[in-house]
Amino acid sequence: MAKKKVQQNDALATNRKARFNYAIEETFEAGMVLTGTEIKSVRAGQITIGDGFVTIHDGQAYLTNVHIANYEQGNQFNVDPLRSRVLLLHKKQIQHLSALVKESGVTVVPLKVYMKKGFAKVLIGVGRGKKQYDKRQSIKKRDIERDLNRQFKR
Repeated sequence: MAKKKVQQNDALATNRKARFNYAIEETFEAGMVLTGTEIKSVRAGQITIGDGFVTIHDGQAYLTNVHIANYEQGNQFNVDPLRSRVLLLHKKQIQHLSALVKESGVTVVPLKVYMKKGFAKVLIGVGRGKKQYDKRQSIKKRDIERDLNRQFKR
């Protein structure tokens, strides 16, 4: 009998505010081009993606405003923590993202950074900005679910 792999939450960084501020319509998995010291910092979990977003220039996708802390033993090989990093996506995916971003109110944001087969991957989501009343509905729904879970535990 073959055992199934149990998928665990192996996220090195998550953007919890993204699903609150945006209605995520579509997600893509992309690789990141990192230097040696950056990948060591990412494996140590020293990455912040809360303010990050994806830009597209000249047919290339870039992850912008994501902070990867300097590696302590990296000395001269450390790079700027906030530099733009190239995302590895298929050409058709980049064209699709580019077409979506041209619409008003659409943003591409990183949702999660994780390791897969030794490589750093980022889950990016295409989202439309939520209005204030949508955010209030999300809070209300979350509170109701929390109250129901408390009642069922008793």
